[in-house]
Amino acid sequence: DGPESNTSEISSVILLGFSNIGSFRWILFIHFLVIYCGTICGNLLIIVLVSTSQNLHSPMYFFISHLSTCDIMLTTDIVPNALYCLLEEVGIMCFTCCLAQHYFFSVALCFECLLLAVMSLDRYLAICSPLRYTSIMKMEFCRYLVFMSWSLSLLLVWVLTVSIYLLDFCRPNVIDHFFCDLSPLLHLSCSDTSIVQQEATLLTVPLVFLPFIFITYTYICIISSILRIRSLTQRQKAFSTCSSHLTVVSIFYGTLSSTYVLPTNGQIVKVSKSLSLLYTVGTPLLNPIIYSLRNKDIKQAFTKIIDKLFL
Repeated sequence: DGPESNTSEISSVILLGFSNIGSFRWILFIHFLVIYCGTICGNLLIIVLVSTSQNLHSPMYFFISHLSTCDIMLTTDIVPNALYCLLEEVGIMCFTCCLAQHYFFSVALCFECLLLAVMSLDRYLAICSPLRYTSIMKMEFCRYLVFMSWSLSLLLVWVLTVSIYLLDFCRPNVIDHFFCDLSPLLHLSCSDTSIVQQEATLLTVPLVFLPFIFITYTYICIISSILRIRSLTQRQKAFSTCSSHLTVVSIFYGTLSSTYVLPTNGQIVKVSKSLSLLYTVGTPLLNPIIYSLRNKDIKQAFTKIIDKLFL
């Protein structure tokens, strides 16, 4: 009867996942498994290459290795449980596990937003202030930026998670999704969730919107600087140094906004799940592909490792 009940009334949650798809779930299971293995291998490869190759010991590749770490964290938090939901048709997990999944999922998203902003600062200084680049982007400063990005994400998302935990949960413990996202999680609560929703909105300002505004500003400056370069060859070289990052930013924020920013009136659940797949499963796979296929240094480092192993 009292507020002390908290999560005691719901000890587990049922994730409907991709129910009612019949035999197609086995095809989806194989696709998810292949994508998951490819994502882990691709991102681990980038981490190993950056760690072991001397020519990749620079700020940009240091940030890329942390992006790969974040992608591994995100996909490992989501995909194994989605595979379990496909195998069993529905997934059952303890309520604390559900909160933990939401926590690490949110931390990964927020960290990626902050890291992409840090990477845009790196590209901005490299193109717009090349003479000051080496004096500013020292490895100590890069480590500090990454440390602060992780710390802010872990701490601020923890505050939100505690607020969610303190709610009363007494409604049917069924979530029509393949992971514990905020909206379906709050729907299980019989408490007033308006304060938690306001808190979540406030936290998106420093963790999502301000990084996006900063990225937009830096790329306006970058594109303006590139257009002022007279030599076409130098202009193409300057743009190629930031094209991979710009592609990753576009895909990440594009898929994220399609799920959380655009109006959802009339949006069916299947569409919402499909959009969620884009940034929880798709982007962690695409990121290492984008940075490896369009980067000569990573290709050279990979070739050297292959030569050492087989020659």
